[in-house]
Amino acid sequence: MASGTRLEGKVAIVTGGASGIGAETARCFAAEGARVVVADVQDELGEDVVAGIAAAGGEAVWKRLDVVDAGAWEEIVADTVSLWGGLHVLGNIAGVSGRDPAMALQTTITPGPTIEDTTPEIWERVMSVNVTGVYLGTRAAIPPMRSSGGGSIINISSICGLVGSFGNAVYHASKGAVRIFTKATAVQHAVDGIRANSIHPGFVDTPMTRPGHSNNEVARVRLAATPLGRFGTPRDIALGCLYLAGDESSWVTGSELVIDGGVTAQ
Repeated sequence: MASGTRLEGKVAIVTGGASGIGAETARCFAAEGARVVVADVQDELGEDVVAGIAAAGGEAVWKRLDVVDAGAWEEIVADTVSLWGGLHVLGNIAGVSGRDPAMALQTTITPGPTIEDTTPEIWERVMSVNVTGVYLGTRAAIPPMRSSGGGSIINISSICGLVGSFGNAVYHASKGAVRIFTKATAVQHAVDGIRANSIHPGFVDTPMTRPGHSNNEVARVRLAATPLGRFGTPRDIALGCLYLAGDESSWVTGSELVIDGGVTAQ
């Protein structure tokens, strides 16, 4: 795996790193020479990701992290700096869809509830993970990035952060908040050499989308809306994260990288 040098000398934290886009991003970062902290709440899966990176010649450690816990953020950042001497890249990838966690098969076109069916508890949970988690991670990462001479913060939003739809308004609201928070971060911390950009995936095959894509009708509708005619893969998004993490994107900040197979071009 450790076959490139695009991130050589960089230290990265990747949340949501136990599966899906987060796991593939951690692998991509490590393959290009970064030392990676894989962070999530899924211990067994996260440890497997780290073991796979090590077996391929990369360097990574597993850290359990609940992204809504401010103290845990301070601890993981301090541990990272103590272990590897700095922090240069933060991938805020952890997120939730708003659907019932027990849902094995999505029976409606969108995974989350209508506005009327969105309880305050659902709203708070989605906003807490998808928005507050990004804020807390960014807040904790700024001081060590400043001390390291700069860094790159990569926030996963969604095409749902660009356009609305007829369901799951809380998810759209959360991803729209991530988009604008990213721009505010970029403007405020350009003076510190800290860049911040958001990535906006379309319909990607991940554990989070599996209940929907397992429903043939849902899958058909989503594929019909995607001009390139296939679902994205975690690697499609991870390669976008890799670009934003590296020095090739040194003049890119406050931007929206849309990786959606053409959905929002229509």
